[in-house]
Amino acid sequence: QRRLVESGGGLVQAGGSLRLSCAASGLSVSEYRMGWFRQAPAKEREFVAAISRNALNSYYTDSVKGRFTISRDNAKNTVYLQMNSLKPEDTGVYYCATGNRIGHYGSPSSYNSWGQGTQVTVSS
Repeated sequence: QRRLVESGGGLVQAGGSLRLSCAASGLSVSEYRMGWFRQAPAKEREFVAAISRNALNSYYTDSVKGRFTISRDNAKNTVYLQMNSLKPEDTGVYYCATGNRIGHYGSPSSYNSWGQGTQVTVSS
């Protein structure tokens, strides 16, 4: 059974850091472009970051560039999102997902398997 499990979320003050993990089972992350998305209350799910299968290319939404870093450890079948200098507007549920072979890296419709999400709350 394909499964993605996110962890590492929590409550942090503005300016703080968190490291999210996405552990996969029943699939090999090395076969997929991997993405992180987030969803704030009453808002649509939005793209945060993505990383290519070989980790040579990474992509970020403008609001997190310079603060967030996506990485992968294919040997551990895990993808990470290091989040620094957190802001209250980063608050939301963060999801990881496996990417389709085709489609834009920033579109949720370009991803198939999703985790259950982990809550990140940044207080001001």
